[in-house]
Amino acid sequence: MSNAYELFSTGATEGDAFIYNPKGQITYTYEDFEKITGMYANFLREAGLNSGDRIIVQVAKSPECLMFYFACIRAGCIYVPLNTSYKSDELSHFIKDADPSMILCDPAQIKQFRDLSHAKVVSMDSNGEISVDLRSFDSQFKTLYRSDNDIAVIIYTSGTTGRPKGAMITHANVKSNAITLSKYWKWTKEDVLLHALPIFHIHGLFVAGHLPVMNGSPIIFCEHFHPRQVILSLPKSTVYMGVPTNYTRLLSRSELTRWSCRNMRLFISGSAPLQAPTFEAFKQRTGHTIVERYGMSETGMNTSNPINGKRKAGTVGLALPGIECRIVDDNNDDVGKNSTGNLQIRGPNVFKGYWNMPDKTASEFSREGFFLTGDLARKDNENYISIVGRSKDLIISGGLNIYPKEIEDVLNQMEGIEESAIIGLPDPDYGETVSAVIVKKRESNVTEEEVKSFIKEHLASFKTAKYVFFIDELPRNVMGKVQKNILRKTFTEQLEYSN
Repeated sequence: MSNAYELFSTGATEGDAFIYNPKGQITYTYEDFEKITGMYANFLREAGLNSGDRIIVQVAKSPECLMFYFACIRAGCIYVPLNTSYKSDELSHFIKDADPSMILCDPAQIKQFRDLSHAKVVSMDSNGEISVDLRSFDSQFKTLYRSDNDIAVIIYTSGTTGRPKGAMITHANVKSNAITLSKYWKWTKEDVLLHALPIFHIHGLFVAGHLPVMNGSPIIFCEHFHPRQVILSLPKSTVYMGVPTNYTRLLSRSELTRWSCRNMRLFISGSAPLQAPTFEAFKQRTGHTIVERYGMSETGMNTSNPINGKRKAGTVGLALPGIECRIVDDNNDDVGKNSTGNLQIRGPNVFKGYWNMPDKTASEFSREGFFLTGDLARKDNENYISIVGRSKDLIISGGLNIYPKEIEDVLNQMEGIEESAIIGLPDPDYGETVSAVIVKKRESNVTEEEVKSFIKEHLASFKTAKYVFFIDELPRNVMGKVQKNILRKTFTEQLEYSN
């Protein structure tokens, strides 16, 4: 087996349900899955795409978009998913960097993408209708050979430059993580996944997409996360995956009870730290203990609390089988148990490197081949790992990664602003929320709402600041670096005092 597609739908038999809608109706079977991915793959090849060509995808979530993803892998192309909130300034960077041969976008965005790129632009609406006659393409398609080291997906992730970097995920990466998680989480064909995540990042696309399709098990497919809709679907499900924000919102609904969760086998949380009070409240309300795990765009999943065994609040569990997680000091020496250090990862799940960035790739790996995650962690006496902070200033809000420098670069162009610092402050719903600390130019009358509107005009809405603070001068160390730790402490205390 080489092409990762050959791993998928192998557990399905003719007539098995692939997609249920939230009303419990079958919309696609696995037989449909095989035929439709074949049609998409034939369309891609007849459109002139070759193995290794990039396809940028920015469309609404739909079963058809999920099948288009599998078809891209099947046809040997490289799938490049983008957050649907990204706007023109951000999109131009992705297009210039990825140099796609095709772009799949919302019908309303066709002109924008044609202005930004010479690639072939195809549209898919929120109902999954694609702007080609799919029925004119043969449903039979021989999956193309790809080596384990060939790239299957490029996932863009924020980095120290403030510009997103393209993490090259190989066919071997896709296969190893799917196989490992399926075994570790004891997935079977009889499981039913309740899917309410976006499918433009690894949580919704890889973890929640690969495992059911690999096992031929059905998916209850929700276009968006709606707490009431999720709770109504729980009795028909066995597995649910969400970000911590989802769990806090489920807990806010009185309909969430032990009875509504009576058929559930597994609740999984990831993409951001799950707060211990949420962990305990969910256990008390439902009788289920959430399995928290830890992953990254560059690595897929690295750790997980066990299915049969102790699940510890505040930890992301144990290293997954075949994956090495070491915690070291700045000299790469092991810090030992119960001490904080730099978390590094090595294993078949770790990505190939950053697209078009060989120097950056080299700098992100140790001499022994460990990937430097940038996360600070500690390991307890039972080898459970806790993520205690980040050596980089990455903000994780509602499971989405936000790099401060990107927002600062935008704000520092705004008339009336001398300089800015973006920090993450604690938020009970999102985990962290974007906050802007602003130094005005002399005699400037810039307001809080103007700052928020300026960010929203230039960047995706999830990067907009919830709080805006104005100060006379940013604190700096002797090297001139802004001391964001001081800003976080100051304004966290200010928020706590005001509440």
